[in-house]
Amino acid sequence: MKIIPAIDLKSQQSVRLYQGDFSKTTVINRSPLDQALAIEKAGLTNLHLVDLDGAKSGQPVNRSIIKEICEQTKLAVEVGGGIRSLAQINDYLTSGVSRVILGSAALNDPELVQEAIAQFGADQIVVGIDGKDGLVAVSGWLEQSTVKMAELMASMVAFGVNSFVVTDISRDGTMGGPNVNQLGELQAKFPTATIIASGGIRNVFDLNQLAAANIKAAIVGKAMATGDLPLKTLAEVDANAR
Repeated sequence: MKIIPAIDLKSQQSVRLYQGDFSKTTVINRSPLDQALAIEKAGLTNLHLVDLDGAKSGQPVNRSIIKEICEQTKLAVEVGGGIRSLAQINDYLTSGVSRVILGSAALNDPELVQEAIAQFGADQIVVGIDGKDGLVAVSGWLEQSTVKMAELMASMVAFGVNSFVVTDISRDGTMGGPNVNQLGELQAKFPTATIIASGGIRNVFDLNQLAAANIKAAIVGKAMATGDLPLKTLAEVDANAR
């Protein structure tokens, strides 16, 4: 199981939300750079960054701290949150970011995804599909659409997208366990895609359950912050996946 530690950014700080609720914010670390350096020191190689302010505003609000993390670590950094133009994608990819995650844009501006795949390649473009009760949520999870997650994934696969971060927002930040059934069903339906599990992961048991459902990668956030999945354990799981 490939482990991708997560840092959510709000006002240049590392925070965690509960079920995507911006009013339920807990500060994890006032220095996201220090947190990223600790992740790298533990032996992990990847990092998932979300610009929460950007997800709401559509602008790269936490751009400076993201750039700093890219410059001062060797982590393979993926960034999501409010990326809605080719210019923003190019700006991130030319400043040290390994790949960008398009979320709301996949639903609201599918042509952008097509253009991004054509210009930057599938290895640098990931689509984030966030949902609740099987329906896609957008705009920093503030709105819920009537589009099924599987339908959106099908259209993105047709565009050439091969990597997806799939989040059940009813599980995110709850430490209630991932939605293994949903993730497994999507992976079985789209066998050529890489589904990266996100939301609710608590412990090694959850990671093993995901692996049994043929999920090859997982984003871990709150369990890392609480110590339920310490960096040493995450690094061991990740090393076994290589």
